[in-house]
Parts: sequence; C-alpha cells; structure tokens
Amino acid sequence: MAREAVKARERKREKLVARYAEKRARLKAEGDYEGLDKLPRNASPVRLHNRCKLTGRPKGYMRKFGISRVTFREMASAGKIPGVTKASW
Repeated sequence: MAREAVKARERKREKLVARYAEKRARLKAEGDYEGLDKLPRNASPVRLHNRCKLTGRPKGYMRKFGISRVTFREMASAGKIPGVTKASW
C-alpha cells in the first residue's frame, strides 16, 4: 500500500493536468514554447503515473480496470468484478 501522501500528490497532478489541458493544447498549436515553459511542471501529462485506484500501487497496473494485478486478483476471486471468472478447462 502506497503512502497517503504519494496518492494525494498523484491526485493533485491529475487535477493540474485537467485544468491546463486546454491552454496547453492551444499553446502547442500556436507554437508558443515560451508560454508552455511558464506553465507549472506538474501540468504536463507526461508526469502522471498510472496507479491503482484502491491501493496506490504503481506497478502491475491494469488499464482496463484501473487497479493493480494484485487487487484485481483478490476482487475477481471474491466475485466483485462482474463478468470475470477464473479460467478452468
């Protein structure tokens, strides 16, 4: 489980990226790189890192579900993810 501060920092970055997305796209289209330099660093989408929405784990992230593989396995075994069953043949 990730520290609460790390998860909070990632949420803060997500908000900043969303707030500046339109302005960033406009500046990029105009080719105004000085204007882009003046935006906050954390407003860049490159600085985001996919993390599990429940535990904050940074590795083993499954995009389709938004959670880590460990959390996915626990939830699937408990039947909490609709349409997901354990394979058997």
